[in-house]
Amino acid sequence: MKLSLDNYIVDVLMRDLAEHEGRPSAFLVYLYLWRLTHGAEKLHTVSSYQEMAEGTGLSKSAVQSAVQLLKHRKLILITRKSRTSTPLYSVARPWLRRSKSS
Repeated sequence: MKLSLDNYIVDVLMRDLAEHEGRPSAFLVYLYLWRLTHGAEKLHTVSSYQEMAEGTGLSKSAVQSAVQLLKHRKLILITRKSRTSTPLYSVARPWLRRSKSS
């Protein structure tokens, strides 16, 4: 199976997260979640920090920090059924909204 990415992800987002934010881990987590959602033709996915750490090769703390940055940048949406449940992640593509209004 092939994984299809929006050009924006490689052309802009990669450099923005890795160079500007100094957080290549956030880019890896975004790609990981993209694969589990858009790559699998799903709207959202459930994934623990430990699962993301194992899937990306990052430490659990690096994943936690990356998730917080992605949430802050509105690149992912997080919902929970309860405070202690495993989060449900949706991967946002805010550049699509910007390009449509131009």
